[in-house]
Amino acid sequence: MLRFYFVVIPAVIFNSYYIPLMWYMAKYPHRYSEQTCYKVARRMVRLVKKRGRITTISTGEEFLPKDGGYVMYANHQGKYDMLGIVANHDKPCTIVIDKETTKKIVPRLYTRLIKGKKLDKKNPRQQVETIGKIITEVKDGRRYLIFPEGGYADNKNNLLKFHPGSFKIPVKTKCPIIPVAIYDSYKPFTINSIRRVTTQVHYLKPIYYEQYSGMSTREISDLVFERINNKIDEIEGGSLYIEAKKAV
Repeated sequence: MLRFYFVVIPAVIFNSYYIPLMWYMAKYPHRYSEQTCYKVARRMVRLVKKRGRITTISTGEEFLPKDGGYVMYANHQGKYDMLGIVANHDKPCTIVIDKETTKKIVPRLYTRLIKGKKLDKKNPRQQVETIGKIITEVKDGRRYLIFPEGGYADNKNNLLKFHPGSFKIPVKTKCPIIPVAIYDSYKPFTINSIRRVTTQVHYLKPIYYEQYSGMSTREISDLVFERINNKIDEIEGGSLYIEAKKAV
């Protein structure tokens, strides 16, 4: 947490410029395109990374579909996960996030800025309505990031159980599924230090509807879990040392 306070509390530019800007853009969303909002979101990420002494290496951008909507499913490690992906995902994307997380001002405003969706785990009716909206938006070409573990603990680079229900969206939309393996993403805001850290984001080959058609959400969940877990095993086994295709 030391890095988090080091980044946010003393950051005059962040507090005096970006927080009011996020609030204003979220309050008047009709005045700003998704592309404009995403540019602001990425500038904020660059500021956090620079001040926090964080480098994120990424591979697999060539696997991201050029057109249409899709859903990325990534393992979950901590508060930096979304930022690491936004830093390396050039086209606007957004997130499905637990409503409890957005009680804090920065996550709440950031989620509103990128027009993300909040899920209330205590309200099944709200969940159904929100998922319906996400399905419509993915069909219209939006790109979403979902963490199918539903949360994180002190799991570090170990995967937790995936929730099959989070895979209803691609089943309904027939969109590509993009597994995303993140590595060491827990370090920036967990290690009680401000020493330089490097995280990794790996976009894996898409799973198209023709490949998962007829599969249950449990089977799809297991398939995505296996691909992400295999990539992490590959990293830890030393056979995939990143000679960074992209490091930012």
